[in-house]
Amino acid sequence: MKIYIRNMACESCKVVVKDALLKLNLNPVKVELGTAEIKEDLTDAKKEKLDSIINKVGLEIIENKGGILIEKIKNYCQKYVVDEKQIKVNISDYLSEKLDKDYNYLSNIFSEVEMSTIVHYINMLKIERAKEMILFEDDKLTDIAHKLNFKTLSAFSAQFKKLTGFNPTHYKNLKNTRRLAIQELTKKKQ
Repeated sequence: MKIYIRNMACESCKVVVKDALLKLNLNPVKVELGTAEIKEDLTDAKKEKLDSIINKVGLEIIENKGGILIEKIKNYCQKYVVDEKQIKVNISDYLSEKLDKDYNYLSNIFSEVEMSTIVHYINMLKIERAKEMILFEDDKLTDIAHKLNFKTLSAFSAQFKKLTGFNPTHYKNLKNTRRLAIQELTKKKQ
């Protein structure tokens, strides 16, 4: 049986879902972003317990077709952002092919439910990825812009500022002032 789950965005979400299934004595066959497949049928009681467990970390079981489609769109958008350089087609063609539906239909449903366009969602995903890269990797901003498939550094900077309120350089500088080492606390003037 396939279970659709909203808000799964990373590997740790998969771990949480798999652990919750095992805790309920359910046998996961496969756990991916947005879905979990189990060998047995899910009783209403176990569904409620599973939903209760995963709700604690912001995940939830989805049962209606519209919600399932939205999660599929989001998951394919995440894959698109990660693999955009290799995919070689635009997001509309990619989603249409993966979901076997007209892009205008997908776009309208997404906008109706999420109150945002698919393109805006893609840009938010890219900027979240850029923030991770700025904080945890030593790439130059031009390299980050290139990896995230922005045509120019200025296009990347404009999108970054639009969505975060900071330009990427300022955000990068904030990283260096966020935390003091314990040894530095007594040296800092008051």
